[in-house]
Amino acid sequence: MIKLSALISLLLISTVSSLDAAAYKGQKAYMDSCKECHGGGQELAVSKNIRTWEKIMDKKGEKLAEIHLSSKKAQDSHEYFESRKFTKDSKHLEDFLTEYAKDSGNVPACN
Repeated sequence: MIKLSALISLLLISTVSSLDAAAYKGQKAYMDSCKECHGGGQELAVSKNIRTWEKIMDKKGEKLAEIHLSSKKAQDSHEYFESRKFTKDSKHLEDFLTEYAKDSGNVPACN
Protein backbone atom coordinates (compact mmCIF):
# COMPACT_ATOMS: atom_id res chain seq x y z
CA MET A 1 0.00 0.00 0.00
CA ILE A 2 2.84 2.38 0.83
CA LYS A 3 4.52 1.63 -2.51
CA LEU A 4 1.29 2.33 -4.37
CA SER A 5 0.85 5.65 -2.56
CA ALA A 6 4.44 6.60 -3.29
CA LEU A 7 4.03 5.71 -6.96
CA ILE A 8 0.82 7.73 -7.29
CA SER A 9 2.45 10.70 -5.54
CA LEU A 10 5.48 10.53 -7.82
CA LEU A 11 3.30 10.37 -10.94
CA LEU A 12 1.16 13.26 -9.75
CA ILE A 13 4.18 15.44 -8.96
CA SER A 14 5.85 14.73 -12.31
CA THR A 15 2.63 15.41 -14.22
CA VAL A 16 1.92 18.69 -12.44
CA SER A 17 5.49 19.95 -12.80
CA SER A 18 5.55 19.17 -16.52
CA LEU A 19 2.42 21.29 -17.03
CA ASP A 20 4.04 24.41 -15.62
CA ALA A 21 5.73 26.81 -17.99
CA ALA A 22 9.39 27.51 -17.52
CA ALA A 23 11.64 30.44 -18.36
CA TYR A 24 14.32 28.11 -19.74
CA LYS A 25 11.77 26.63 -22.18
CA GLY A 26 10.78 30.15 -23.18
CA GLN A 27 14.43 31.04 -23.70
CA LYS A 28 14.81 28.03 -26.00
CA ALA A 29 11.64 28.97 -27.91
CA TYR A 30 12.96 32.54 -28.22
CA MET A 31 16.32 31.34 -29.51
CA ASP A 32 14.64 29.00 -32.02
CA SER A 33 11.95 31.36 -33.31
CA CYS A 34 12.69 34.99 -32.43
CA LYS A 35 16.45 35.52 -32.31
CA GLU A 36 16.84 35.88 -36.08
CA CYS A 37 14.78 39.10 -36.13
CA HIS A 38 15.12 40.38 -32.55
CA GLY A 39 18.70 39.44 -31.66
CA GLY A 40 19.69 38.12 -28.23
CA GLY A 41 17.11 37.91 -25.49
CA GLN A 42 18.69 40.72 -23.50
CA GLU A 43 17.57 43.46 -25.88
CA LEU A 44 13.99 42.36 -26.28
CA ALA A 45 13.18 41.20 -22.75
CA VAL A 46 14.48 44.37 -21.10
CA SER A 47 12.60 46.59 -23.53
CA LYS A 48 9.44 46.32 -21.39
CA ASN A 49 8.51 45.85 -17.75
CA ILE A 50 6.85 42.74 -16.28
CA ARG A 51 3.33 44.18 -16.34
CA THR A 52 3.61 45.14 -20.02
CA TRP A 53 4.89 41.68 -21.00
CA GLU A 54 2.01 40.09 -19.08
CA LYS A 55 -0.50 42.22 -21.00
CA ILE A 56 1.14 41.45 -24.36
CA MET A 57 1.28 37.72 -23.61
CA ASP A 58 -2.26 37.50 -22.19
CA LYS A 59 -4.58 34.95 -23.85
CA LYS A 60 -1.76 32.75 -25.14
CA GLY A 61 0.16 35.63 -26.69
CA GLU A 62 -2.76 36.91 -28.72
CA LYS A 63 -1.55 40.53 -28.68
CA LEU A 64 2.04 39.57 -29.55
CA ALA A 65 0.77 37.53 -32.50
CA GLU A 66 -1.45 40.44 -33.56
CA ILE A 67 1.52 42.84 -33.47
CA HIS A 68 3.57 40.56 -35.69
CA LEU A 69 0.74 39.63 -38.06
CA SER A 70 -0.15 43.29 -38.67
CA SER A 71 3.45 44.25 -39.47
CA LYS A 72 4.82 44.00 -42.99
CA LYS A 73 8.34 43.93 -41.52
CA ALA A 74 7.44 40.74 -39.63
CA GLN A 75 6.08 38.90 -42.65
CA ASP A 76 8.65 36.11 -42.26
CA SER A 77 7.22 35.30 -38.83
CA HIS A 78 3.55 35.06 -39.86
CA GLU A 79 3.68 31.30 -40.29
CA TYR A 80 5.03 30.86 -36.75
CA PHE A 81 2.44 33.14 -35.15
CA GLU A 82 -0.39 31.35 -36.92
CA SER A 83 0.87 27.91 -35.85
CA ARG A 84 0.09 25.63 -32.92
CA LYS A 85 3.78 25.82 -32.01
CA PHE A 86 3.36 29.48 -31.03
CA THR A 87 0.29 28.63 -28.98
CA LYS A 88 2.31 25.95 -27.15
CA ASP A 89 5.34 28.24 -26.74
CA SER A 90 3.40 31.31 -25.59
CA LYS A 91 3.29 30.49 -21.87
CA HIS A 92 6.99 29.64 -21.86
CA LEU A 93 7.81 32.80 -23.80
CA GLU A 94 5.79 34.82 -21.28
CA ASP A 95 7.78 33.28 -18.44
CA PHE A 96 11.06 34.06 -20.21
CA LEU A 97 10.10 37.65 -21.05
CA THR A 98 8.75 38.43 -17.58
CA GLU A 99 11.68 36.70 -15.86
CA TYR A 100 14.12 39.02 -17.66
CA ALA A 101 11.96 42.14 -18.02
CA LYS A 102 13.32 45.62 -17.38
CA ASP A 103 12.14 45.70 -13.77
CA SER A 104 12.95 42.06 -12.90
CA GLY A 105 16.61 42.57 -11.99
CA ASN A 106 17.57 39.39 -13.89
CA VAL A 107 19.83 39.08 -16.95
CA PRO A 108 19.40 36.23 -19.47
CA ALA A 109 22.44 34.21 -20.47
CA CYS A 110 21.63 33.91 -24.19
CA ASN A 111 23.43 35.69 -27.00
